[in-house]
Amino acid sequence: MGTYYYGLVLAVSYFLDGKNRAEIARILKVSRRSVNDWVSNYLASGLKGLETKKQKGREPYLSEQQQQQLREFITESSQSDCGGRLIGADIHAYIVEHFDINYHSNSIYRLLNSLGFSWITSRSRHPKHQ
Repeated sequence: MGTYYYGLVLAVSYFLDGKNRAEIARILKVSRRSVNDWVSNYLASGLKGLETKKQKGREPYLSEQQQQQLREFITESSQSDCGGRLIGADIHAYIVEHFDINYHSNSIYRLLNSLGFSWITSRSRHPKHQ
């Protein structure tokens, strides 16, 4: 358990000992809002309320089906006998053309990574390579 969790437990301990939330915030050098949240979570759910919850995050722009289609495009292109290689701009153009979704160029490489690719693996075979 990290120091963050110990801060939560200390805050609740101080609260149960009768310290007010402002005092607890000063002692732990955290915001009073954090102490309020921790104590409220504890009072509502006990120690279970202090467990950190995984943040869901934003939904991906591409559906699972679109991601699979993009994987297939990259795989087929990287095994093409016509030479050359895919670059981020090629992948971006494919996404815009087929899905009408406009990624920022920096996000293309994060997307590739999430799909299990890297810029190195997106190279196609050389035409003379058999």
